[in-house]
Parts: sequence; structure tokens; C-alpha cells
Amino acid sequence: MAKKKKNLDQNINQEKLSKTAYSLFDFAKKEKQFLLGICILISIAGLITPYTYAAMWFGFALAAYSAIANDSIQTIGTFIASNQSRKWYWLWLFMGLIFVATVTYSWFAFDGDVSYQRLSTKGLEKAPESFVFLQIAAPIVLLIMTRLRMPVSTTFLLLNVFTYSAGTIVSVMFKSFVGYLLAFTIAIVVWFVLERFVANYLKGKAKPYWYILQWLTSGTLWAVWIMQDAANIAVFLPRQLSVLEFSVYTGFVFVGLGFLFYLKGDKIQGIVNEKTNVTDVRAATIVDLVYAVILFYFKLYSHVPMSTTWVFIGLLGGRELAIAIGKHDKSNKRKAWLIRAVTLARKDVFKAMIGLVISLILAVIINKGVRDEIIAIFF
Repeated sequence: MAKKKKNLDQNINQEKLSKTAYSLFDFAKKEKQFLLGICILISIAGLITPYTYAAMWFGFALAAYSAIANDSIQTIGTFIASNQSRKWYWLWLFMGLIFVATVTYSWFAFDGDVSYQRLSTKGLEKAPESFVFLQIAAPIVLLIMTRLRMPVSTTFLLLNVFTYSAGTIVSVMFKSFVGYLLAFTIAIVVWFVLERFVANYLKGKAKPYWYILQWLTSGTLWAVWIMQDAANIAVFLPRQLSVLEFSVYTGFVFVGLGFLFYLKGDKIQGIVNEKTNVTDVRAATIVDLVYAVILFYFKLYSHVPMSTTWVFIGLLGGRELAIAIGKHDKSNKRKAWLIRAVTLARKDVFKAMIGLVISLILAVIINKGVRDEIIAIFF
């Protein structure tokens, strides 16, 4: 009996390995051009790393596109999902001009700093004087994970490889996890209360004013997100940008946004599209409004950077659970909704955790200060 069970376990493990190998092979086959591009970027990163100024702008360019492409699900994801019938360039101009206005205010108000003082935190206040290969490669890792539809924290992956203080990493992680729990809890309360009302009120075609409200809330959310996450892009650059540097910074991101809207969010958009009713402009408006309020609260709370990705997956996870709990169908259907909600939330957290682990490994490998602090704690 024990032998049969052992053989059965071995067969199951072999089957899992075979499926994993097939999935990897299938991904490589479908994404040949993307993987070729990644190989080219890695080669350029290796060649350009010793040249500090060139490496700075190359790393920034990679970080700018990879960070916004991955984090697009948080801010413009519901905006794209609920405006699929509209021309992409109108969506781009709306969000692009908000980006320009938001970073311009920070640049003027904080003496050339476009991060809303997020990079003034101890451990991040010094601009890089030289680069190592893994710092330039971090945005490339983020590009790969984005292609795999993984909601990775760009804050963890991009900022952790530059900080020289383990204490800063702990502070960022603590604030991010608190943000996740707060968003998860608020989402459950808000959508549990609204579920019966929403289920009845969202029937039929949305009134025209809902589109105006959704554009206003999405624009506000986008601006607040920039205040939190512009640091992830600017970390490669000097802490005070000159007029020319600011123009390059702003112009590149503006054009990159256009490319992202042209692709309708690309692969990562599937994370939003699989959630319940987010293509409805009214549901998208509520999601964006709650998310914007939470992010604005944390902006006022402290200058320590935080992972907006963790806040976002907490918000969507709590929302899905509240919708499932609020279902007034038969018990077996309600159970199926609950299983679906828990599965989606668990999947998003698991993928985000992968990014966190990778960022911590890179931070320990790259930064001597972080290694020394960890050694001092344990030894």
C-alpha cells in the first residue's frame, strides 16, 4: 500500500514537472521576439554599466517603461478596461498631461526633485555615483515579470537595489504591508455595504455623467499614484534635475505612456480584466475613488516610499471577497464565488511575493551596507 502511494506521488510530481516544462517551452515559443529583445537589453546593460552617465539614462529608460507598464493595472488599468470603445490617443493625452502637470509641480516645489521627497528618505537620499550590472538589470527583470502578468512591486524591485540601509527596506515593507491590510479591510466594508445597491443600480446602460466622474476619479488617482511612485523611476537620476534632465525625464515617460495606451495595457491588463465588473464604468469609478483616498492618506502619513502594488491587490482582493459574501444566490453558488475570490487574492499575493523575494536577494547581493547590517543582526 505504501509502495503504491509512493509511486502515485512520484507520478503526480512527474506530471507537474512535465506541465511546468511544457508551459516554459510554450512561453518561449510564443514570445520569441520578446525574449530576443530581452537578450539584447541584457547585453547592452552589461556593456554600458561601467559608463556611469550612459548607464544612468539607460537604467532610467528601462525603469520608466517597465514600472509604468507593470503598475498600469493599479491606476490606468480600470480606466483602460472601462473605456475600450474610446480612441487610445484621447486616453493617452488625458493621462499624459496629468503626468506632466504632476511632476512639474514637484520639480518646482521641491527644488528639482520629481519624487515628492520620497527619495529624501535615509538610504535613498544619495544619487548613484556608479552602477553595478544588477542595478541596471533590475528593470529588465521587471519587464519579464510584467510579460508573465505578475503584479510585482516596482517599489521593492527598483528601490531596494539602490538603498544602502536595511532599515529603509524594512520601513518600506512595513508601510506597504499595512497598506495591503488597510486596503483589504476597507474594500470588504465598502463593497459589502454597496453590493445590494450596486447590484441593482448598475443594471442597464451607464448614464453619461458616470463617464465624467470616472475620468475625474481616474485622473485624481493617477496624480496621487505619481506622487507615490515617481521615485521608482527617478531613483536612477540625480536628486535635483536640471531643466534639460527634467525635460528628458518628462518627455520619455509621456511618449512611453502613449505606447502603453496603444497596446491597451499589454499583457498585465489581464489582471484587471479578470476581476468582477471592472469593465463597467460605474464599478471602475468606485474602485479608483477608494484607491485614490487610501494612497493620498499614505502620502500624508510619511515620506517613506511604499508599494502601491500591495495596496492595489489588497483593494481588489477585499472587493472580490465582499462581492462573493454579498451574493444572495443559492449557497452552492455563493461558495463557488467565495472560492473564486480567495483564489484570485491568493494568486495575486503569491506573485507579488515572488517580486519581493527577488528584490531582497538583489539588495543583499548589491549593497554592502545592507549585508553588513544583516550580518550585525544575526552575528
